[in-house]
Amino acid sequence: MLVLSCARPVYPTLSLSPSRPKCTAIRSSLSNVLPFVPEVAKAADSLSSEFRGVDNLVACNSSRVLKAFQNARVGSHHFAGCTGYGHDEAGGREALDQAFAEIVGAESAIVRSQFFSGTHAITCALFAFLRPGDELLAVAGAPYDTLEEVIGKRDSHGLGSLKDFGVMYRELPLAEDGGLDWDVLTGALRPYTKCALIQRSCGYSWRRSLSVEEIGRAIKIIKMQNPNCLVMVDNCYGEFVESIEPPMVGADLIAGSLIKNPGGTVAPCGGYVAGRKKWVDAAAARLSAPGLGVDCGSTPGDIMRAFFQGLFLAPQMVGEAIKGTFLVAEVMASKGYKVQPLPRVPRSDTVQAVQLGNRELLLAFCEAVQRSSPVGSFTKPAAGTTPGYASEVIFADGTFIDGSTSELSCDGPLREPYAVFCQGGTHWTQWGLVLGDVLKSL
Repeated sequence: MLVLSCARPVYPTLSLSPSRPKCTAIRSSLSNVLPFVPEVAKAADSLSSEFRGVDNLVACNSSRVLKAFQNARVGSHHFAGCTGYGHDEAGGREALDQAFAEIVGAESAIVRSQFFSGTHAITCALFAFLRPGDELLAVAGAPYDTLEEVIGKRDSHGLGSLKDFGVMYRELPLAEDGGLDWDVLTGALRPYTKCALIQRSCGYSWRRSLSVEEIGRAIKIIKMQNPNCLVMVDNCYGEFVESIEPPMVGADLIAGSLIKNPGGTVAPCGGYVAGRKKWVDAAAARLSAPGLGVDCGSTPGDIMRAFFQGLFLAPQMVGEAIKGTFLVAEVMASKGYKVQPLPRVPRSDTVQAVQLGNRELLLAFCEAVQRSSPVGSFTKPAAGTTPGYASEVIFADGTFIDGSTSELSCDGPLREPYAVFCQGGTHWTQWGLVLGDVLKSL
């Protein structure tokens, strides 16, 4: 059993003895350094208990990652890339898959640079499950915008959506409190419902994100109605936010992006699918081709090292992002804005939504974040059409890896209720600095 101390750390202090005038001067100088605006400083001081709880979570998850790396016997020889077909072990590919599967509690995993987004990985998983005449049931309301054309909910113009292949689709509305409607779910399955899709994060909806405990409860209800109905969890933004992952409570597959939580802000690209081996192999066949599956695909350059290192750092990076969500919620709620999740409640993902109410404030918020970014601070984000999205969307992401929401970013669709969705943060103090500019702008 891992025992974690919650004792407050003791830091060295500067002597104020008259015989040490130099130290006194240093102390005086430090006391004049005020990196945060008063609202942020007050919020940060009040969140010490929440931050300590996050540190304990980070320790638990880091322990699990370390054990998985040791069991996979990860060595520096696994960091080499490969070219061409990428046959055989291919520079650490098998060790990475093994470690990832153990970390999330799955039978198998495929972690690849060839997945170019979370949507791509989720799509491969859905096409692994579903065949003509089957039904896909979304049990947590409408899925994320970029899945609408994949499903066929929005016209894909004949490019090969699930609907184009004869897969039916249905979704269950959320309950009034923004969570799953348990009563409706209890009798929701039909004889041809082959797959239930559970989106863990809120996406662009003003709703609660789902805890792993809630996902486990939903899976039990689904399997009671039909043990053969497969459960797919969109795990984006949820990895390492809790001490357990959906495969540990019965999910058949999970999928997500490596430029979000599990890449630790280091992975330059990629995604993953993990779960039951039969279905991971089927998803791999959709990524590559039947007969090739997990055994092909080159990973050139230094990407393998970045995957391993990013995965090892991920619990710490996610912990900092969670602290950032607490800080954003605390500060913005104190200014009268609606926030989701509410301040100081347990987190189920790394997304903090703030309802701004109109287009101008949403744009101002994102512009302030961009100005406070390390990359592209001189640019001004503009709302526009983006592939996969139905509405105009604005993105603020001055990140070292393009689109790496785990570094620190915010975005939002230009539609009611004009909410901005804050994600990531390599260290919570960056959000503290960003919020100073945000408050000035609003």
